[in-house]
Formats: sequence, C-alpha cells, structure tokens
Amino acid sequence: MSPTTQELPQETQRCSSALAKPSRSLSWRVASNLFVSFRYAWTGLSYAFQTQRNFRIHLFVGTIAIGLSVFLNLSRVEVAIIGLTIGAVLTMELLNTAIESVVDLTVRQTYHELAKIAKDCAAGAVLISAFASVIVACFLLIPPLIERVQTSWF
Repeated sequence: MSPTTQELPQETQRCSSALAKPSRSLSWRVASNLFVSFRYAWTGLSYAFQTQRNFRIHLFVGTIAIGLSVFLNLSRVEVAIIGLTIGAVLTMELLNTAIESVVDLTVRQTYHELAKIAKDCAAGAVLISAFASVIVACFLLIPPLIERVQTSWF
C-alpha cells in the first residue's frame, strides 16, 4: 500500500507535488483493456516530452534526420534503418527516465552509491544508442548530402 501525502517527509511532498503535474490517478491500476494500456503509454510519452529535455532534443534531431532522408531520396530500407535507430534512442531515453524515477522513489531523493550507479548506467545506455545513431546517420545521410551539394554547386 502506498503512503499518503501526510506520511511522506516534507521535502518529498514538495518534490512530488512539483513533479505531479500530469494526471496519474490511474497509475496504480492494471489496464483493464487495450485502450487503457495505450492511454498509459501515451501518458508516459507525454510525461517524457514535457519533463525530459534530452527526449525533446532526440525527437527533434530524429525528425530532422527523417526529413533529410526523404529530401535526399534514400531507399525505403535506409529510411527504415534511420527510423529504427531513432526509435532505439527514444526508447533508451524513456527507459532512462523510468529507471531514474524508480531509483528516486526508492532512495527518497537521498544519495546512495548504488542509486548513482543505476542512474549512470542508464544514462550510459542512452549515450551509446545516441553514438550509434550518429554513426548510422554518417553512413547513410552524409554521402548523398555531399553528392547533392556537389551537383548543385558545380
């Protein structure tokens, strides 16, 4: 059973009220049907978009990459590879957010070495996926972009 707001320490109450902007009234219930499951998922995506700067940055860069791949007339397979890579980065960012939230809930906003390790490893996973996406972008986007620039200038 979860503690009531009155049982939580004052500092936790302030932190939780500042973060509790999205409606989470159904967050402790199991989804009764598929529609409710999708609503929970959309709530998670909305939360990440509203609160996580890096999620918004990755989403913006991913949108630019997809737009550039369409502009450069990449093949469907190349666009799919770029899309899957973007999906992997955004997924890692969502998992990082979830892990950080659970760790913060567990240690109650106090320092613990294992909490630091968990958060650092989750952030490292995002970093690796972001580096991989940059490598994919370099191989798939830069050659046709250079070709496009050279043909338009010469």
